[in-house]
Amino acid sequence: MNDILYKTGVESISGKGDVAVAQVIFDSRKVQPGDVFVAVSGTREDGHHFIDVAVRQGAAAVVCETLPAALQPDVTYVRVKNSAFALGQMASNFFKRPSESLRLVGVTGTNGKTTIVTLLHQLFLELGYKTGMLSTIVNKVNQKEIKTSHTTPDALSINRVLRKMVDDGCEYAFMEVSSHAIVQERIAGLQFTGALFTNITHDHLDYHKTFKDYITAKKKFFDDLPKNAFALINTDDRNAGMMVQNTRAKKYSYALKTMADYRGRLMEDEFSGLQMLLDGREFYSPMVGGFNASNLLAVYATAVLLGQDREEVMRVLSGLRGAEGRFEIMHSPEGIICIVDYAHTPDALKNVLKAIRAVQTGNEQLITVVGAGGDRDKTKRPLMAAIAADMSTRVILTSDNPRSENPEEILRDMKAGIDPVHTKNTLVITDRKEAIKTAYALAGKGDIILVAGKGHEKYQEIKGVRYPFDDKQVLIELFKER
Repeated sequence: MNDILYKTGVESISGKGDVAVAQVIFDSRKVQPGDVFVAVSGTREDGHHFIDVAVRQGAAAVVCETLPAALQPDVTYVRVKNSAFALGQMASNFFKRPSESLRLVGVTGTNGKTTIVTLLHQLFLELGYKTGMLSTIVNKVNQKEIKTSHTTPDALSINRVLRKMVDDGCEYAFMEVSSHAIVQERIAGLQFTGALFTNITHDHLDYHKTFKDYITAKKKFFDDLPKNAFALINTDDRNAGMMVQNTRAKKYSYALKTMADYRGRLMEDEFSGLQMLLDGREFYSPMVGGFNASNLLAVYATAVLLGQDREEVMRVLSGLRGAEGRFEIMHSPEGIICIVDYAHTPDALKNVLKAIRAVQTGNEQLITVVGAGGDRDKTKRPLMAAIAADMSTRVILTSDNPRSENPEEILRDMKAGIDPVHTKNTLVITDRKEAIKTAYALAGKGDIILVAGKGHEKYQEIKGVRYPFDDKQVLIELFKER
């Protein structure tokens, strides 16, 4: 076991240090004879309360911050300063430190992570490299998909997938890095070639409590980078400089509006695509919106920093379309433009609506269907409703993933943000399918419907149960009915 404990911050060992380890486990319910159980203090449960359970199920060793009162003579107990950090290091060690055999780039920020990671994965595959991806939507080893349910999975899952990438010959890997993953040490033990910061806006304050704590969480990712890595930041975001204040990595920047190492400028924006100046060259993409122009610039800069030819990157990048459920445009048979987008924060919703308004051609209606998730940051609910009402012709407030909350209460929180002047143009329809159907019934040729909040998700979570639900599929069915 000594090799698995490398860099874990061991403070003491009680028992044999050379125990043979079958698996590294942090869920006591999954412990089998010969496993090492890592007791991690989580947001809901403290693994230290389940050490005895793990030992009864046959754990050969226990890694913890506080030793139990009674130690079993045939079990090795390892005391560490930080169990979560130790778990990350142990996961990396157990899977033979796979990140060191890859050029791994992490993307963090409130918005844009999934699109950038997806584009980087597509780009490097098209450039002829074997490439992996870990994202909100799906993990991929080359073209093979592996489903995931979190922005960044647990440390064991991450390293298991990275090992699969290495074994399948991948040279590059691109992953989303959430603030939760940084704080919870899920990326401890990973060696990053580069890190990219997109932006930081109002989100996850249910977890981080304050915006300052949220920024600090993101900053830690850059603080921990090695000196031979690169740190790429979006200087259009006023908090970008803070991210790299203490990093040892080489600093680079990209921007559409400010001075930067890699610069771009949006020239034309239509539903058929955008045209921009990218690093001084004219560039076309089928993607839409200023936020996507920024995403494309970030991808270009990352590829160049990874040593790729600028002209070849631009050529391949111009044909890519981004991630599922991110500003995904669908055209109804009668000429209604329907857009499905994952926007679930005030800033993301504002960016999507700004992008739509920038390409509107006349007096067409813009009908927005939007909700807010349950058991998450409540302060953003009225903000999102206010943004939708201010920037749309009509808004329909509806359920997102209510989770354990009463959807009616979520909608009351949202409705509180509606200015009285917009009341007559606001509907509240709890059933999401009915809300989408109503938006479709209100729309005519040339009108635009934005269905926001769920994007790629194929479920709706209500009272702890996930029911099949797909915004795109609802629209497709409506297309067939008219």
